[in-house]
Amino acid sequence: MIRLAASAYTIPTDAPEADGTLTWASTTLVLVEASFEATTGIGWTYGPAAITQTIADLLAPAVHGIGVLDPPAAHERMRRAVRNAGRPGMCSMAISAVDCALWDLKARRLRLPLHRLLGAVTEEVPVYGSGGFTTYDATRLREQLGHWTGEKGIPRVKIKIGEAWGTREARDLERLWIARDVIGADAELYADANGAYNAKQAIRVAEEAPGLRWLEEPVSSDDLAGLRTVRDAVTCEVAAGEYGYDLPYFTRLIDAVDCPQADVTRVGGITEFTRVAALARAHGRDLSSHCAPHLHVAAMTAIPNARHIEWFHDHVRVESMLFDGVLDPSGGSVRPREDAPGLGLEFRRKDAEAYRVA
Repeated sequence: MIRLAASAYTIPTDAPEADGTLTWASTTLVLVEASFEATTGIGWTYGPAAITQTIADLLAPAVHGIGVLDPPAAHERMRRAVRNAGRPGMCSMAISAVDCALWDLKARRLRLPLHRLLGAVTEEVPVYGSGGFTTYDATRLREQLGHWTGEKGIPRVKIKIGEAWGTREARDLERLWIARDVIGADAELYADANGAYNAKQAIRVAEEAPGLRWLEEPVSSDDLAGLRTVRDAVTCEVAAGEYGYDLPYFTRLIDAVDCPQADVTRVGGITEFTRVAALARAHGRDLSSHCAPHLHVAAMTAIPNARHIEWFHDHVRVESMLFDGVLDPSGGSVRPREDAPGLGLEFRRKDAEAYRVA
């Protein structure tokens, strides 16, 4: 019988962080450990510690009796179990963490790296450096971007714009010009407004920005008409999708963006993530993954239309603190490990205990 255990760890940021519509000083990782006999798989999501109770109350009973080789069956049971609790939001994040843990468990039982179990299409996946928070001054912004493009050789980076709900356009543009100066003419420059702008603002900023390649959530991801308006007016690619909690959301989004994004820690784990990838493929779209980089590598290696993985500063730091086996993005891509089963990561329980909140 598969046993589930969930715990939560809150880690302070290394500096104040904000984007266009939110500020935060810590990040909480909710870890799931799925065990069968002497084997344990891990998965996680980023969200409130209360997700642990959802897992204990609703999901652990739902997976009772499911075979260790059948994560999709567990996924279907969990999806049905949260009907009255509401699938989008925390319930979907809980399902995601459990689903990822079950896939990791299956791969470990079979003594296979997870990307080999899923079936690899490529040996490596490109990454882009992501951070550039609106709270950073020019010095900190230059340091971070220089680290990615100079020290790590990552040829694509993203910064946050839309500061103060889009009320500081001049500073947004100033920071974009600083970014371009640091990374040079050849690196790709991305920007994420986190839904802070209206459509005309977003178009204006995109037109004035220096060689912008990618504009993420220029308007709210719920504003599909606004996304289409911006996409049709600008030359850079428009992206959204990080708040997609199930496959039906992406059926609505798919024709409003150039490149959809999906987050394996929100959309329903690896089971649903691969379905989103197939939907995108059917519509001639690549798929980019959002945050939680180490949880995306195997799944992204296994899809033919993988664009890139977000090497998000906050989550890279947390994952490096809590797990052994983390990857190095030097050169602008990552390869999943071949020398360890499952995700290739081991939870550092002793180091994590000081941060445990649930």
